[in-house]
Amino acid sequence: LKLEMPTVNLDREVTILATVPVVVQSLKRCAVTWQKLISRVLEEQLKKVPQDDGPLAEIYLWREKNATLSALTEQIKLPEVQKVLEILQEAESKFTGDLQIVLNDLKKHHMEAQDSAKFLSTLERHLKNLSTGTGVDVISNTIPALLNALRLVWIMSRCYNKDERMVPFLERISWEISARVRRVVDLQTLFQQDIAAAKKKITEAKTTLEQWKKCYFTTCIQVEESGSKRYWKFDVKRLFEKTDYMVTICQDLYDIFQVTEELYNIFIPELTTVTENPKTIDKLWREVNVIISPMEDLTFDPFSMETARDWAFVMEEFREDITVEIVKQIFVQNLKDPPRYKNHPPVAGAISWSRSLSQRIQHTITRFQEEEELLASERGKEVKQIYLQVVKKMEEYEHQKYRQWRERTEQMLPLLLKDTLLSVTSATEEPVTTKKSVCFTLNFSPEILEIIIEAKYMEQLGLPVPEMARYVALQEDKYLRYTSKLKTMLDRYHKLMKMMNEAETKLLDHCVQELWRILKSGHKRLTWKSVGIGEFILQCTQTIGKLELLVQQIHNISEDISSKLQSIESTNLFKFPHSKNGDKRPGAKEFFDYVKCEQAKEVEQLVRKYSAIPQLLIEVERRVASTNSGKSPKLASYYAYWENRIYQVLTQLIVKNLQNFNASVVANVPLLEIEAVLSVPGIILQPTASEMEKMTVQSIQDCVEVTKHFVRWMHGTCIECPPQHVKADEVVTFSFYSDVSQSPLVIEQAVLITQNVHKLLASLSKYLNQWERYDLLWKSDKAAVLDRLAAEKPACVIFDEQMQFYMKVAQEVTQQPLIKDEQFIRLQLAPLASAVQENAKSWMMSLGKLLNELVREEFFSLRDEIQVG
Repeated sequence: LKLEMPTVNLDREVTILATVPVVVQSLKRCAVTWQKLISRVLEEQLKKVPQDDGPLAEIYLWREKNATLSALTEQIKLPEVQKVLEILQEAESKFTGDLQIVLNDLKKHHMEAQDSAKFLSTLERHLKNLSTGTGVDVISNTIPALLNALRLVWIMSRCYNKDERMVPFLERISWEISARVRRVVDLQTLFQQDIAAAKKKITEAKTTLEQWKKCYFTTCIQVEESGSKRYWKFDVKRLFEKTDYMVTICQDLYDIFQVTEELYNIFIPELTTVTENPKTIDKLWREVNVIISPMEDLTFDPFSMETARDWAFVMEEFREDITVEIVKQIFVQNLKDPPRYKNHPPVAGAISWSRSLSQRIQHTITRFQEEEELLASERGKEVKQIYLQVVKKMEEYEHQKYRQWRERTEQMLPLLLKDTLLSVTSATEEPVTTKKSVCFTLNFSPEILEIIIEAKYMEQLGLPVPEMARYVALQEDKYLRYTSKLKTMLDRYHKLMKMMNEAETKLLDHCVQELWRILKSGHKRLTWKSVGIGEFILQCTQTIGKLELLVQQIHNISEDISSKLQSIESTNLFKFPHSKNGDKRPGAKEFFDYVKCEQAKEVEQLVRKYSAIPQLLIEVERRVASTNSGKSPKLASYYAYWENRIYQVLTQLIVKNLQNFNASVVANVPLLEIEAVLSVPGIILQPTASEMEKMTVQSIQDCVEVTKHFVRWMHGTCIECPPQHVKADEVVTFSFYSDVSQSPLVIEQAVLITQNVHKLLASLSKYLNQWERYDLLWKSDKAAVLDRLAAEKPACVIFDEQMQFYMKVAQEVTQQPLIKDEQFIRLQLAPLASAVQENAKSWMMSLGKLLNELVREEFFSLRDEIQVG
């Protein structure tokens, strides 16, 4: 491609050389060779096409064009060549115009090649990854990056910003992706691989094809949003028709492997016994392999749209094979427990299931018959044979199911209709007269309803139904109505019996006996063929309704009585006085007197509530026995029940109050106060411990004796016992006191309170022992001590020591705490402290008086001595 240079001397000026004919003529010949060479090269380059259908081939082509045209362009730029062109132009040669056209073409094509090579080179790395890269990640990352780079080329390039350049290049990329998929999904090796690996390869290939199209449309949107006026409005069919078709082929291949895998999985239970029956397993596997074997030996490219009909034929044959095989396996596997449609009975459901399978493969064979090529093949004949065998087995299965059902129905239905309406079960071994232990249940066999449903569906299936089964099926609404009403009635009965306690059951025994008499007819006489079922249900319902009303009325009265008893049980019999003047507590006697007074007030309220109970029981008597005497024999056990309840309530009343009182005793909250006083020769409590214990015991006794105000009822009645005159001057009233006072719970609490009070008083007495260190103040014989001192006449310093001792005692006492709180008692120590101080001061006064007398005596004696002297 080297340009031929002129042989003439060109050292002179252009204007001079342009006037020399010999020079101009020589240069013209040289320029003609250049024009021919450049024209030939341009023509050759324009005729060149990429070596294959891939995008890299186009890049390599532009790179080659650029190299060739660059070589020529660089020579044109040489000084010698430029001088030749200047001389020819100066000489005004007509030839220079033609040469300039060729040079302009060279420049234009060179710039195009240079621009194209430069921008397409930015795509080279992505295209190589697309062609030879391995791994799903590489491809999934490459396609978006490639299209993004193409978008930039579209925007910036002067050549690849037109449809006529970009569309063919995109087609080449689409071809490259298709070629890659063909290499990965190679049917010659794909069916030799593990199913999971094959499915993975197909999925990756399909994903790659779908991603190519998806990323393309994403890039179209980006181009529009970038503000460029040149949108990607390319022919989508031209770009994606082939790849979209390949997506459908990939899906077909995936479905083939998926179905194959499912068929293999069907045989897994059989594989557990492979050592026992290996031939069966081999046969099953061979059947599956025969179905997929045509895929391995295809004589055409399934990804080519030109062979679409051939591929459709292969898939149709595969689907028909699979359909027959799957139906066969489903039928064999589910014979014992076939799947049923919702609400279908077992037998008719099994027959419907068998028929649906039969229709399914019948549809397949019909399509085989429509396609003569399918049925004429060896595999088609095998499929038809399998179909006939399976259909025959299904017909035998249906006939056997129907025959067994008919025989059992004709045998069992008459027996089932002879069952009584109700059955009786006893929860315990108690006699049947204890109605709470008797449970009635509906004796309607579910098999009757099943026969009814089976009969309906059998008729829908076109199968003859036994006459009795048809008759019963026509009565379905009546049976459903009866069973519903009987269930409702029995639910009300059992709920009613649970509502009544033992006392109420005894009270209403005559009503329950009547109800039981009516129910017995449903247990012993009436059957499902009887005509009086409706009347029986009505009679039972009415009787239960009456009893329900009566029980509800009794429960309302019982709630009133229970409310009064609850109020009695929760009464507080130990109400304590409030503190006086802040920290001041009432004295012991005042405290217990207050408690007793408050108890008396509460007793009035309690007795009023208790006295109202008999009237409520008389109301029950009026409703149950139609009398209002308060002594009806029918209510004797009911009176006794409530009298026992009253005893329990009163016992709890006393026990709870004693428990609360005991809690108050041991709590560290002072409720009353006592005093510590000096009572020579010792220190005592005031009131004394003995008096305190007596008051406590009396308070407990007062609490228990509250029950004396609750008069017992006469036997078999709710009427209070009148006072009984035992002797002329002695009247006895029968109350709950004798029973409550002997209750172990009451006795236990009473003993516990007295023990706790005793311990508390002992603790307080022990606390007072510390004051015994001052006992010399009141235990010493003051007169004898003073007489001794008077006789001894000690020095004044002795008197001073004695005086200081007693003064210290008086001061020490003032620093002692004057209150001691322990549990429910506050001990006042002020009286004791005052008495000790008074004793100390008395000693000081007596010593002072003695000292004064001794000093006076000494003074007068000294005065007399002075006077005598």
